[in-house]
Amino acid sequence: MSSSSDFQQDRHSFSGSPEKWNDFELPGDTLYYRFTSDMSNTEWGYKFTVTVGHLGRFQTGFEILKQMLSEERVIPHLPLAKIWEWQVGVACRQTGHQRLKAIHLLLKIVQCSTQGDCDLTLLKPLWQLFTHMENNLCHDMAKPGILLPLHRALAELFFVTENRVTELGCLQEYLLALNTEDHLHRCTAQ
Repeated sequence: MSSSSDFQQDRHSFSGSPEKWNDFELPGDTLYYRFTSDMSNTEWGYKFTVTVGHLGRFQTGFEILKQMLSEERVIPHLPLAKIWEWQVGVACRQTGHQRLKAIHLLLKIVQCSTQGDCDLTLLKPLWQLFTHMENNLCHDMAKPGILLPLHRALAELFFVTENRVTELGCLQEYLLALNTEDHLHRCTAQ
């Protein structure tokens, strides 16, 4: 993929499994791509999503929010509930490094929030992703190893969040909100 028809400017090449693909931004209003198959297997090909009008917005927004959340004197003036809602949405929609950066900001918000600042039940989709990763890790004992960066980031987010809601005295409500009734029944049965 490139921003020029000769594939010389802003070139990004990908091959293999989706885990090897990274999000990237191209300047301009045109994307050129070329798909070439070596006929080594019979998969259908690749799928990618193009979003327009985001030149530098994610990285710029991330840096600004990270700096603002690092300034103790600024935090009381921030609409933390709204920022929390936006960042949870970003963490759920994005992939790769952008998702990790959104989780990093969520972690900073949890650490500086007070009771009522953040609707922690919005974390439910990320909790489901985390528990899915945990379940796959438990079933794959044949390959013990290092956790993926996303798995580590989610583990830290939920560890810190659990400690924070314990301090605020609302752990039970938080845990009930994140889990489905079916999951709670299975845990009780175990």
